[in-house]
Amino acid sequence: MKRCPQCRRDYYDDSLMYCLDDGAALLEGPTTADQPATAILTGEPATKILTGANDARPTTGRISVSKRNFLVASVLFVIILCIGVATYFYLRSANAKQINSIAVMPFINDSGNTDLEYLSDGMTETLISSLSQLPNLNVKARSSVFRYKGKESDPQKIGKELNVQAILNGRVVQRGQSLILNVELIDVKTENVLWSQDYTRQQADLVALQTEIARDVSNKLRSKLSGVDEQNLTKNYPADPEAYQLYLKGRYAWNKFTPVESQKAAEYFNQAIAKDPSYALAYVGLADTYGASATNCWMLPRDGFSKAKAAVQTALSIDPKLAQAHASLGALIMFADFDWAGAEQEYKRAEELDPNVNLTYEVHSYLLSALGRHEDAIAAAQRGLELDPLSAPLSDDMGEAYYLARDYDHSIKQNQKTLEVEPDRAFAYVGMGSAYDQKGLYDEAIASNQKAVSVAGRTSVFLSPLGHAYARAGKRDEAIAILNEMREVSKGSYVSPYDIAILYAGLGDNDNAIGQLRKAYEDRAGWMIYLKVEPQFDPLRSDPRFQELIRKMGLP
Repeated sequence: MKRCPQCRRDYYDDSLMYCLDDGAALLEGPTTADQPATAILTGEPATKILTGANDARPTTGRISVSKRNFLVASVLFVIILCIGVATYFYLRSANAKQINSIAVMPFINDSGNTDLEYLSDGMTETLISSLSQLPNLNVKARSSVFRYKGKESDPQKIGKELNVQAILNGRVVQRGQSLILNVELIDVKTENVLWSQDYTRQQADLVALQTEIARDVSNKLRSKLSGVDEQNLTKNYPADPEAYQLYLKGRYAWNKFTPVESQKAAEYFNQAIAKDPSYALAYVGLADTYGASATNCWMLPRDGFSKAKAAVQTALSIDPKLAQAHASLGALIMFADFDWAGAEQEYKRAEELDPNVNLTYEVHSYLLSALGRHEDAIAAAQRGLELDPLSAPLSDDMGEAYYLARDYDHSIKQNQKTLEVEPDRAFAYVGMGSAYDQKGLYDEAIASNQKAVSVAGRTSVFLSPLGHAYARAGKRDEAIAILNEMREVSKGSYVSPYDIAILYAGLGDNDNAIGQLRKAYEDRAGWMIYLKVEPQFDPLRSDPRFQELIRKMGLP
């Protein structure tokens, strides 16, 4: 039995704690009318004696059962509340975890028409370029992700190999003038789909579609875009959708990197420019095409460099903050003008504007090697490889940086790594062959250079090192046969005098070697920039005519 100390009402329900009439805490009621009521205590003696209806004073250090239960309940409530809040914020943090690294995998062309391969490849490349503009987001470069083109994608394996947290897959279907694109963002650790979206647009809306996808992906990556960031996502798209498609076709041809495809690339870029004369990236594409053709002697170097300069200057007049244009300009004034300081200034500007353009580190490493700053050259090449770890060209450059630093063992190891990525990489074989040549391992040098020729064809850039290795091995007849072959080819097309000079140097014909180098200087033949550091020219270094060429080029 319990009693209310206020209204004296008795209760026989022991589960009640408070009076239903006035809300006062109930006390144990007396078994008889003469017995005083006592406070409810659990496991302890009574601490309160009621001397009257309104006189209830607790003894010092004691609390009533009702208050004790209230405190216990309050503490439990606070604990549960804290656990709930902590769990909420933990889950909220986990769900909103920012993804800092991503690989945009080659979009699959599901149209059944190989002529549209440029579209799926181009959309991939453009999205990579756009997302690379976002701060604090590591986006793997084209050459790394395109190694997975046409292969089954295992998210966990790709995540481990590329060291990314997420991958973006896409499928493109064209039906008439409509484009249907499915995109999936996948967490590589769990293989869960974080987000997927279907887009259906008219082909004329391709530019708007690219912009929309870039913005959606950015949002799903929990990247909060500032106004500047959003402008960067879309600044490389032209106003004319036909110009964009022509640009994609140009890049598709450019990436094949052959003389014939380079001609096609130049045609597409020029058509894109005709559609939209304000399209800065199309001018950069044209500059890269002419510049590479000049450097690799697919056209007369001076002609190619002149056209490339005009294109890149136009690009910079349209967009002075376009990092790719600054990198291209730096390469052009390095190869064509031997303007070392000006080239380095352009490279540094490109790195400031966009530190994720791996081409910048590639051409910067060339300049640093040419100037004899070998440690810096190796560091620049390494930086490029960090951005694009599966890039065979960047791995070539690392091997070349070691070679020019005369660290032949590391050069050989690096070129072997390149061949693990791309087993038929001709430049890796020729790089390894030149290192073997300098180590006096002539059989290995000849075998490696022969492999390069069998893979890439009998062009001067690969024949010349083979002839040099033959000459150093004492096989003069084989070396002279290659020299005669190169002379014959030069009657119908341009052959780099720099390559011919290498072969003459191997044969010990210093006069003809110097004569060819003078011609290479006048022509601005491709790799003349390495005159000071190329080990194959060591027999010429004491010749005053050679030293005069070094001075004319402004090399320290």
